[in-house]
Amino acid sequence: MLEKINLALKLPKEEYSNLLPRLQRRLYDLEKACWDAKMPSIIVFEGWDAAGKGTSINVLTSRLDPRGFKLYPIREARTFEKSLPWLWRFWLKIPNCGEMAIFDRSWYGRVLVERVEGLTPVREWRKGYRDIVDFERNLADDGYVIIKLFLHISKKEQKRRFKRLEKDPLKSWHVQSEDWEHHRKYNEYLVAIEEMLERTDTEWGPWTIIEATDRRWARVKIFETIIRHLEEALTERGLELPEERPHKLAAGEDSESERESASEPEAEEEDPAVEAETLVGEE
Repeated sequence: MLEKINLALKLPKEEYSNLLPRLQRRLYDLEKACWDAKMPSIIVFEGWDAAGKGTSINVLTSRLDPRGFKLYPIREARTFEKSLPWLWRFWLKIPNCGEMAIFDRSWYGRVLVERVEGLTPVREWRKGYRDIVDFERNLADDGYVIIKLFLHISKKEQKRRFKRLEKDPLKSWHVQSEDWEHHRKYNEYLVAIEEMLERTDTEWGPWTIIEATDRRWARVKIFETIIRHLEEALTERGLELPEERPHKLAAGEDSESERESASEPEAEEEDPAVEAETLVGEE
């Protein structure tokens, strides 16, 4: 499955600078429309270490109304949580009507890191597939929009990003021994990821694979995927979509997003954006 993904896809800087402000405005308008319609949504970010989940979430949320969404970076279950049904702590984070919940990693750790690192008995992580599908089906039946994104990079690209971070004294702490251990198990994780994608890709909770070698391509595809799902959900409910707003700037003025984009280095010089957390012990 993943070997067929074209990881060489790129987006020119100028095209990205033109697209990003429009996509940010559109998502802001849809956030407001979902709030008014009391339609809750859940956005799940999964992907390889150093694939850029954290930076993509930063760009995604930078123009949203903070009152309308909550961000949940998922860590290892705490001691008392381990004595409860494993999905209990995720049920507590389900958004209210009209709200958006964004998960930086999620319940899919059950069938990824816990499987590969042997943190959960085989019987339990195998049962996790059914638990996850039932969990998401219950949410979808209650009117939740579920959007699942997997950021994919090659083993070679992941190694390049790790090494680059290690050379930077201000960022080298991001890369720990556990990260290199996971890198050495790339093929084992690949098997687990492909089974996860196959067994949990459903009509009510489909996966979208994001080609994440080029950060600009990845960010635009993330925006377009979320916008498409929200628009389809609103339309299916018989609700009117917000009108597209024209992008107007005074002569010679650049939008803040465009200024930020223009100041960013080219794709081959980008900050690899490894998230501070490691996979070990995470859900």
